[in-house]
Amino acid sequence: MRAQFVLSEIGVGLRRNLTMTFAVVISVALSLALFGGSLLMRDQVSSMKGYWYDKVQVSIFLCNKADAEADANCARGAVTTQQKAQIKNDLDKLSIVEHVYYESSDQAYKHYKEQFKDSPLAASLTPDQMQESYRIKLKDPEKYKVIDTAFSGRTGVQSVEDQRDVLENLFDLLGGMNVAALGVMGLMLIVALLLIVNTVRVSAFSRRREIGIMRLVGASGFYIQAPFIMEAAIAGLIGAGFAIALLVGGKYFLVDSWLAEQIPLVNFIGWDVVIAKLPLVLAIGLLMPGLAAFVALRKYLKV
Repeated sequence: MRAQFVLSEIGVGLRRNLTMTFAVVISVALSLALFGGSLLMRDQVSSMKGYWYDKVQVSIFLCNKADAEADANCARGAVTTQQKAQIKNDLDKLSIVEHVYYESSDQAYKHYKEQFKDSPLAASLTPDQMQESYRIKLKDPEKYKVIDTAFSGRTGVQSVEDQRDVLENLFDLLGGMNVAALGVMGLMLIVALLLIVNTVRVSAFSRRREIGIMRLVGASGFYIQAPFIMEAAIAGLIGAGFAIALLVGGKYFLVDSWLAEQIPLVNFIGWDVVIAKLPLVLAIGLLMPGLAAFVALRKYLKV
């Protein structure tokens, strides 16, 4: 009988405050979707770092004739065969080096033509203008400074570059986007909590006569609060369901069906990572509104 009464009160409350309940559902859905999306983006960035950092190389660019006239590092002229052999020998002695790849000026010219074939500059370049280089695969990418210290400024070396510098800019951008998403999520979460509190207050005020009667007949505080708490929890649960639908839809339509085809070089996170986050989104959607309603009732109803 008591359970039937509580359920009937929940139905009455949801119908009386349909507009505000809808606003709560939308706010919770958007905030939880942003929360889940932020968690997934963090995992994506971590996955990309692990994938790309394992493949980055340190490049030692060697001086050519054109550099001898334009670059102070190459003031002593183009690299000689003896200097190249010495650089290669010194690289082979380093324990942090996993493999050394040599790229000739002809190979560099070919690769440039393949990558930038539509560039107007490609037509004016010649192989002798391209730099020879050593591409070093390190056992630990964090040891780049060892290569930089050992070979920067050496005769015949134009520059030492770490590909991680390029990747760091990308990861910083993704990290900034993640922080922005978390900021918007926090704002939406505050809006959702305010809506939940206001909805509970309006619902309690509209049923103040019933509450008064329940007090007179000796109903417990929890028995009076239960319908309001469950109303908020149900609204939050529906919002969490929409958030889950947005996350699953984003993974399927945006990531798998579009981004994966447009950016094949990126190793996107799998469904196992997405599914692992869904119970957390569902739990927060259920508990957060219920706790907010509980606090609001204790403060405003004094039951």
